[in-house]
Amino acid sequence: MDEQRHLLSAVFGLARPGPGGLECGEAGHPAGHVCLAPPEEYDLDALEETLGMGLGRPRSLATGGRADPAASARTGLPLLAPFGDRIVEMRAWAYGGRWIGCGAARVGEDVRLVVLVAEREDPAAELPEGSSWVDAVVSVTGWDTARTRTVDWADVEARLGSPLPGDYKRLVEVFGYGAFDGFLTMRVPGARVPGEDIVPVPERVDPARGLWDPYEPYPVPGGLLEWAGSEQADRFFWLTEGPDPDQWPVLVTEDVPDAWVRFDGTAAEFVHRMLTDPRHPFSTARHFDTHWFQSYESA
Repeated sequence: MDEQRHLLSAVFGLARPGPGGLECGEAGHPAGHVCLAPPEEYDLDALEETLGMGLGRPRSLATGGRADPAASARTGLPLLAPFGDRIVEMRAWAYGGRWIGCGAARVGEDVRLVVLVAEREDPAAELPEGSSWVDAVVSVTGWDTARTRTVDWADVEARLGSPLPGDYKRLVEVFGYGAFDGFLTMRVPGARVPGEDIVPVPERVDPARGLWDPYEPYPVPGGLLEWAGSEQADRFFWLTEGPDPDQWPVLVTEDVPDAWVRFDGTAAEFVHRMLTDPRHPFSTARHFDTHWFQSYESA
């Protein structure tokens, strides 16, 4: 347990940017990263599990001695650069302005475990005209869209008793279950965590709670349907007024009476402005210069 705490302390100490760049002490390694010594008793699965407890699901940059040929600066290439063709395995997480990785590399005749933190370029880029708000969120987080999943929306909407906004459905397909900047966690279909499914469980919705005032919870017509939450007890809803879900405004409460904030835009626009606009009432741009999505999915 002491070894685990020491490793996490060292990793997150480097992952929180400070003055100056990262410089590795390993001979022949380029600047822009720092290698750390993993605990001797750990194997790769244990390293991935330990780091994943705080970072979510990683992306795989190298497996069985073969690096992902599509790896780029946007998807974690700085974690591969120190090892070249000696890389055997590499798992990657984005965390603010840093990459965090663990894997294995050949050293002489041996294969050794590696843990490192590398500098991460801001993934935000100019979007072509006509791009959607979902495209903008993908751009600013540098998310790997190869993970896009299929959702039976007809079944979800039948269970819910209502159609859902199109850009929310696209966010779920592209990102899945997880949190933006480790802050805003989306409610998604089939979530295994109680209360994280977009389809609310009726017995868990208490319409008598004063915190709903002056609104009522869905499925009351025009009621509030929760689509995201935060660790700070912020709750993000749609006001389900009108027949077109793409026109539903976003309402947010800080879980105290009369604390409603209204946003007349879509969920994806709300997320993008939260990530990029320091003036946004729930801005993460005031805390992070570079942004990421933390996946909570297991596969």
